[in-house]
Amino acid sequence: MARYVGAVCRLCRREGMKLFLKGERCYADKCAIEKRNFPPGQHGKARRPKMAGYGIQLREKQKVKRVYGVLEDQFRRYFEAADRQRGITGDTLLQLLERRLDNVAYRLGLATSRSQARQLVRHGHLLVNDRKVNVPSYSVRAGDVVAVRASSQKAAAIQHAIEEVKGRGTPEWLSFDPDKLAGRVMSLPTREQINLPVQEQLIVELYSK
Repeated sequence: MARYVGAVCRLCRREGMKLFLKGERCYADKCAIEKRNFPPGQHGKARRPKMAGYGIQLREKQKVKRVYGVLEDQFRRYFEAADRQRGITGDTLLQLLERRLDNVAYRLGLATSRSQARQLVRHGHLLVNDRKVNVPSYSVRAGDVVAVRASSQKAAAIQHAIEEVKGRGTPEWLSFDPDKLAGRVMSLPTREQINLPVQEQLIVELYSK
């Protein structure tokens, strides 16, 4: 599956907010937002233009795409799947994205960023219900157990991530056993449990035109 491979700090600058795409660097003084909180490019220091209508809707969509590391075609498929289900489309869209295996690994603290979590999944370091899964977009269900393979539990990257993020906590819809390096999906996430400062209804409006 295709993915964005360019500089990620410029994405945060473009949106004017921290998207936490670079792990621990985002919490340090080296964060680009702390030093250069203006859009990238030669005209970036100019005053941010006022946006309305389509522009605001587009920016909300771009934020969500960049946070979860998905490109346009895949994001549209997520929206179409959410639109087919009962309930509030915007809430369902975020729920589908939260249920991605790479995001769950990140939320459990097994990686410092979603991109690192994606790499862990792709390299076969994680098990879901005792079966190896190497597809980052795999959608977990309530009751699933996500664990680090026994042969990977001493990996330096995983140990470093656990030490680095242990103070950030685990979302209410997940539980984590640090001794076994395993987490359980206690329930599907609700909108209130998804800590993401976006207005998902604007995304629905954008795709509904």
